[in-house]
Amino acid sequence: MKLVILDRDGTINEDRDDYVKSADEWVPIAGSLEAIARLNHAGWHTVVATNQSGLGRGLFDMAALNAMHVKMNKLLAHLGGRIDAVFFCPHAPADACDCRKPAPGLIQLIGERYGVHLENVPVVGDSLRDLQAGQLLGCPMHLVCTGKSEGLDELQLEKMRAFVPNMHVHADLAGFAEALVRSDRVQHGPSDQNDTLYGHTQFGGPL
Repeated sequence: MKLVILDRDGTINEDRDDYVKSADEWVPIAGSLEAIARLNHAGWHTVVATNQSGLGRGLFDMAALNAMHVKMNKLLAHLGGRIDAVFFCPHAPADACDCRKPAPGLIQLIGERYGVHLENVPVVGDSLRDLQAGQLLGCPMHLVCTGKSEGLDELQLEKMRAFVPNMHVHADLAGFAEALVRSDRVQHGPSDQNDTLYGHTQFGGPL
């Protein structure tokens, strides 16, 4: 299985300082859904790993979170894409759980559920904690310069590389998808996947 683990806020959709609390506030970053569909069409399964402490803080409930993800997948379906599952941490920082990134619990759970070797699974995010969560498990790490990393200069990126030396940097999720699909074709040849394979939605849950 070809699997990619994506952060959500700041990577797929616009982030907000006051948290994304409803489907109306869930707004995709330009080109991000097309990037996911492109990955799907090239044979990659896409899974989301996301901190959602707004649940633990009482800012929104499970119905609101589910509505966000229904919207995400409906928009993706129009492009022939899909997110296979959403794994989320509902805890606030004070809960000291093992699933809130940069802790590796969510990504470890994804590896167990899918039965994959995580050293072959790219992890994509817009913040250092996204990358640190995957780095602890040996995943290839990819930073997108959207969300929390939008506008970072080379000096700031070098400071991040001090913590994640093997980090790859992309302008956005579309840039990541282009690089991954191109690299995969060089290594394995074109995919024979069909667009009609993508459209069903499956949601994961908290640890």
